[in-house]
Amino acid sequence: MQELSDRKTRFDEPAKFLPVVFVSTQIGGLWFIYTFYHCIPLYHHVDSQSRAKVELLLFNVSAFMLVICYVKSILTHPGTIPDRQKAGHSGWDYVPQEARNPAIDGMGLGLQETKRTGERRHCKWCAKYKPDRCHHCRVCRMCILKMDHHCPWIYNCVGFGNHKYFFLLLWYAVLATNIMSWSMLDTVKKAADSSTPFNTMFLCLFGQTLATFLAMLVTLFFFFHIWLMLKAMTTIEFCEKSMKRSGYDSSAYDRGFYGNIRSVLGENPILWLLPVSPPAGDGLTFSSFEDTPLRLSKDMEAGREIGRGLVEKRAEKPKSRRHLGAAGTGECAGSDKSGETSSDDGGGPTRDAAQGPWHAQGSQHGSASESCPEIGGSS
Repeated sequence: MQELSDRKTRFDEPAKFLPVVFVSTQIGGLWFIYTFYHCIPLYHHVDSQSRAKVELLLFNVSAFMLVICYVKSILTHPGTIPDRQKAGHSGWDYVPQEARNPAIDGMGLGLQETKRTGERRHCKWCAKYKPDRCHHCRVCRMCILKMDHHCPWIYNCVGFGNHKYFFLLLWYAVLATNIMSWSMLDTVKKAADSSTPFNTMFLCLFGQTLATFLAMLVTLFFFFHIWLMLKAMTTIEFCEKSMKRSGYDSSAYDRGFYGNIRSVLGENPILWLLPVSPPAGDGLTFSSFEDTPLRLSKDMEAGREIGRGLVEKRAEKPKSRRHLGAAGTGECAGSDKSGETSSDDGGGPTRDAAQGPWHAQGSQHGSASESCPEIGGSS
């Protein structure tokens, strides 16, 4: 009922269907040009009949699958935060801080994404708590589960529910446009002859130019989405500042090569290239599969490796008594703040799982000098 109501609300703006009409016109026009100005004339020549059959079959299969994926990308709801009736509880309903129970707030959810204060993220427009990877779309006017981006060409958001269909839409668009742009070269050369009727010449040149342009554009976009899938990222996560700082190899949702493909294309490899069998799950939680557990963030692992190296280095080469007596914080060499004591009295770095790989504690000043940056990844 909730998805049906959201779909009715979304389809109440006919003007936003114009990009869909434009794309549908391009698909139909390219199919018409390729079929009636390339394949059928090619079939009329005895020496090229087999080539015409193969090209017509490959192109029509690609075009047919493209249309199915396009329709499913438009009509399939990407997923949104369930209301109280659908979820069976009010755990996703936002509760103001003064009325909140800290003992049960976010209990048992295992969220990866929280505010800097440690509180659960919430949407001020939907008045609901946000699951991991969920973002609010102002065009669709709702929160989208595992939101990748809003695509005006499908009049829909790309999210958890229709990500596979959008990915396959790009795949079959790459196939169809590349088949057309490469196989029509001979036809376009013949159409450039002065004896060719103007309509035939114009349509062949127009179809070839449009198909080549779309082939280059869609192919680049498709390879970008392959890279995102293998990195376990969405387009929004790729654009986030925190991801740019920590690097693109540190996604908390990385399940490995095979697991990342399954999270987009589904569990059964036989059905990966068919617009059926979407990935398992509800889009609300992203726990690990049994055989491909979620790996720790690589920046955290790198921090631990650096920390272990520093411990070994300090154990092999202890500081002299005279050096320890110098003024400074004592947490790293070169600090020069007068009036403060050495860290040998308890101010050195210690392991603290709650605060990161390393956390300074025990001294009155409580933090390292600027010449000794904090070790470890972001929380």
